[in-house]
Amino acid sequence: MSGHSKWASIKHKKAAVDAKRGKVFSKLAKEIIVAARSGGGNPDMNSRLRTAIETAKAVNMPATNIEKAVKRGAGELEGVTYEEITYDAYGPGGAAILIHLLTDNKNRTASELRRIFSRKGGNIAGVGAVSWIFSKKGFIRVDRAKADEEQLFLLITEAGAEDFTTESDAYEIICPPGEFENVKKQLQENGIEWDTAAITFVPNNTVKVEGKEAQQLLALMEALEEHDDIQNVYSNFDIPDEILAQTT
Repeated sequence: MSGHSKWASIKHKKAAVDAKRGKVFSKLAKEIIVAARSGGGNPDMNSRLRTAIETAKAVNMPATNIEKAVKRGAGELEGVTYEEITYDAYGPGGAAILIHLLTDNKNRTASELRRIFSRKGGNIAGVGAVSWIFSKKGFIRVDRAKADEEQLFLLITEAGAEDFTTESDAYEIICPPGEFENVKKQLQENGIEWDTAAITFVPNNTVKVEGKEAQQLLALMEALEEHDDIQNVYSNFDIPDEILAQTT
């Protein structure tokens, strides 16, 4: 899961900057609206909405923004209707890229995506071309200063987690989607805070990308993340740490 893990860490470090300039708020508002529309406006009964709200609170999104987004999704306020779309693509070095987006104009977004790939390299592929490479998983990141490694490992294993990785500054937990809420509950009940918790897509295999292609791939990933309609970008790249460090 090198590509996912390392890119998730980069995204986490950039989240504070994105939050300060408000860019992340619009994406989170879209997710809250769609979550409320698809599963109702009660977060206690809608796990997707609950996770979206938790993520929004973690980056200090104003409570009024969250409330309005929930009401728009639940139909209590008028608002734009967003369509969920997934794109399969390939980047420099042959890395698989899975793009999840929410848009109110799919033709405009498709045109803009083609333009990004034309400028940054790679190409959009057919439906399902790379999605089979990824598995839907729960992903939780805990700062190493906030938990004892052995205690955390035992706790999350009993709660249903299936993978546990110790990075330089954090512990990363992978679990089946069905155990995601249970793992979070166990962490909460034991006073362990997380800085990232999301349902994500983890690659089942990785592609090693080096040199100029690695730099091009990271530039493409950043350009995709910057697009207002794109909620999440996943890839199966394995890029040397020294090149990744240039991105952070």
